[in-house]
Amino acid sequence: MSNVSAIILAAGAGTRMKSAYSKVVHKVCGAPLVEWVYNAGEEAGVSKTVVVVGHKSEQVVGCLGEDKLYAIQEKQLGTGHAVMCAIPNLDDGGCVLVLSGDVPLITSETLKNAIEYHSEHRFAATIITAEVENPFGYGRIIRNETGDVKAIVEEKDASAAQKLITEINSGLYCFDTGLLRAALSELTTKNAQGEYYLTDTIEILLKNGYTVGAYKMADNKEIMGINDRMQLAHAESVMRRRIAEKHMKNGVTIIDPNSTYIGPNVSIEQDSVILPGTILEGNTVIGQECEIGPSSRIIGSVIGCGSTVENSVVKESNIGSNVKIGPFAYIRPNCKVADNVKVGDFVELKNSNIGDGTKISHLTYVGDSDVGKNVNFGCGTVTVNYDSKKKYRTTIGDNAFIGCNTNLIAPVEVGDRAYTAAGSTITENVPADSLAVARNHQVNKENWVKNKKF
Repeated sequence: MSNVSAIILAAGAGTRMKSAYSKVVHKVCGAPLVEWVYNAGEEAGVSKTVVVVGHKSEQVVGCLGEDKLYAIQEKQLGTGHAVMCAIPNLDDGGCVLVLSGDVPLITSETLKNAIEYHSEHRFAATIITAEVENPFGYGRIIRNETGDVKAIVEEKDASAAQKLITEINSGLYCFDTGLLRAALSELTTKNAQGEYYLTDTIEILLKNGYTVGAYKMADNKEIMGINDRMQLAHAESVMRRRIAEKHMKNGVTIIDPNSTYIGPNVSIEQDSVILPGTILEGNTVIGQECEIGPSSRIIGSVIGCGSTVENSVVKESNIGSNVKIGPFAYIRPNCKVADNVKVGDFVELKNSNIGDGTKISHLTYVGDSDVGKNVNFGCGTVTVNYDSKKKYRTTIGDNAFIGCNTNLIAPVEVGDRAYTAAGSTITENVPADSLAVARNHQVNKENWVKNKKF
């Protein structure tokens, strides 16, 4: 169906979260609750979305971006009032989804199916419903003999027989936009809370002779609203499982999905293995036949095919193919590591380019450096890149050999095939094919211990 819009309700205070932040900016799998809802709507074909903000509105705008369309609900006077604040931004014609910003598990597939169902049957409104084992507290869906909606009965008003009904109102709707506008004009605050209830528009439409449908979703987990930290944790576990299953269906082995954390924008290619305790975040891309983990964290990085990252952290960097990282390595932002490189235990890289086949096996810091191909770093090497005011770069040519415990005082260059002797502090450029020795001759002071007064 063309001309589909959406209204996302995100103005509530969410007091049960006990937080200084708006409820809808709390995150599930690294993305704010309201962002999950917004994206689901867009993926379902929504062309225009209005987000209703109120409490901590600047946080919601900061999270979604200023380029989105917002409506301000100055006073929170109910769900109907929130929709009233948004409806002036929409044109009549087509349909409008009304969604809650705290329901992150709703899928684009369910929304798309609800829109198609609504359009096919030409309903004035369609309620998205769910079947639940324990419907206590929810409004029950009362259907007529043709299966359309006859009424929504709230828990407090339900008869004993109606309380046995397990189909409930999710609080998500699809309306004919023009008819919704007309129904909103008839809303009143004649109720115990003195608020405008969106559910009353259903009663108004039915009273005016229109037909209301109900689309029952396949998975009732999708309607899970987030009102406190326990529900937030539950939604996190459901979403993590959903993401993990998507990757497993695409040919990725995840040894223990319950201890693996994969963000929504992560891409993993076939035949890679994700070991327990691994966290993949941001726009991370994992190539084919990689092994990641255990207990590794990769943020916004690319890992080439056939590479391994064991018990290590990689941030905002590009790692080539057949690279071995870890255990206990730390790749800081803006590193480019070429193919067939080894970055071993207790090695830290920062803002550096590492050439093909280079070995940095252990206990080494390489910062602000450009390293050529097939370089060997001895244990304990440090590129000394900071003089307390400025950062300087170190350049190491192809096939160079850096001896153990070498300090390279930047800015400095080590030429192709050059060597540095173990224990040297290099302060001047080393020409190609040279050996640099920068240490004092050994002096032995005999009988020093006998003559020392302790």
